[in-house]
Amino acid sequence: MRVLVTGGSGKLGRATVRHLIESGHDVINADVIEPRESLCPFVKVDFEDMRATLEAIAGFDWDHNRKTEAVVHLAAIPMPGKVAPAEVFRVNTVSTFNVFEACRLLGIKNVVWASSETLLGIPYTIKPEYFPADEDYPPRPETAYSLSKHLGEEMARQYCRWDKDLKIVCLRFSNVMEESEYADFPGFEKNPGGRRFNLWTYIDARDGAQAIRKSLEWGGTGAEIFIIANEDGVMTTSNKDLVDRFYPGVPFKHQVADNQTLLSIDKAKSILGYKPEHSWRRYVSA
Repeated sequence: MRVLVTGGSGKLGRATVRHLIESGHDVINADVIEPRESLCPFVKVDFEDMRATLEAIAGFDWDHNRKTEAVVHLAAIPMPGKVAPAEVFRVNTVSTFNVFEACRLLGIKNVVWASSETLLGIPYTIKPEYFPADEDYPPRPETAYSLSKHLGEEMARQYCRWDKDLKIVCLRFSNVMEESEYADFPGFEKNPGGRRFNLWTYIDARDGAQAIRKSLEWGGTGAEIFIIANEDGVMTTSNKDLVDRFYPGVPFKHQVADNQTLLSIDKAKSILGYKPEHSWRRYVSA
């Protein structure tokens, strides 16, 4: 499958490009930033520009006979606080519209897009409704960044309403981490409140890439939302102790293990066959 990955030079993008290539897919990286290493063809594209977006997704003159079959849209300002809120909202919303619209115009039916865990109420300065948070949890965007992701999910629903054969998978990724960052994890025990903002969860970039591949290969249609996190959280302190301290009285929908993620990945495991493999505990002693 020929897959164009927007934002393929970023943290999740690099892992995704590598994983898709290793899985036998034909990959093109489209980004405003050149990659650290050249794993596949790269094209510089500003996805705020509709014409440039359309031309990039349509194909390239070095290979007239190969058309883009699927798009993974990761390009975005990746978190709140990097630039002014209005700019975060504008860039993320416009670029997502441009990618979805270009796919519609070109007849591309297989789209995977990076939504965000932040739609679940992050940062959790107010109590969650229940644990673990899942896809039934009502959207609660608290920043311009998460609001842009909320509107992206709504755009996905409407595009799929227009075209019943279209698939847009919206992956609500947790905080993306690379193996090199795991040495910092044991230090989180000194200040548990410092990781409270996303319920002490994370996603290894390689496992995020696996979720993207399985979304591309999944045969469903329509707009579908999945939470993507690792099986475990970042803490060695038990979930019971963390919840009792920071969120007393919040109920559990079902029992979870001491260090199990508080963002439910059951739906992704059941439908996509997602199975995270890279717990931080494999690389660093807790």
